[in-house]
Amino acid sequence: MTNRDQWQQLDEEQYRVARCGGTERPFTGKYWDHKGDGTYVCVCCRAPLFDSRHKYDSGSGWPSFWQPAEGADIAELTDTSHGMARTEVRCGNCQAHLGHVFPDGPPPTGLRYCINSASLDFSPRGG
Repeated sequence: MTNRDQWQQLDEEQYRVARCGGTERPFTGKYWDHKGDGTYVCVCCRAPLFDSRHKYDSGSGWPSFWQPAEGADIAELTDTSHGMARTEVRCGNCQAHLGHVFPDGPPPTGLRYCINSASLDFSPRGG
C-alpha cells in the first residue's frame, strides 16, 4: 500500500499540503476568511487543533490563530527550507503538515499560527 492509498479521504490538494508539506496559494483556501463558531480539526485524523475564538484576520490570506485550541496536540519543528529558518507546525497526532508559526501575532500570545485551509476541516460548536 502506498502512502497515497492510506489517505484516500483526502483530495489532491489536501494530500499535497497535509501529507507532502505543500502550501496553498494565499486567499484561495476555504477557511482563510471563514467566520464559523467551532473547532478547526485535522483533515487527516480529525484531532482538534484550533478554536474559532482564537482566529483573526492577519491579512496573510491563510487562516491565522493566536494560539492552538486548549489541549491541542501541536508539534513544532525547525524548517530551514527556502533559505530561511521557520517553525513548522504539524498535527501531533498524525504528523500532518499544518503550516508555520511566526512571532508577529496579536496579544496575548504575540504568535501567528499561519495554517493551510487544506489541512483543516471545521466542526461547528454544539454540532
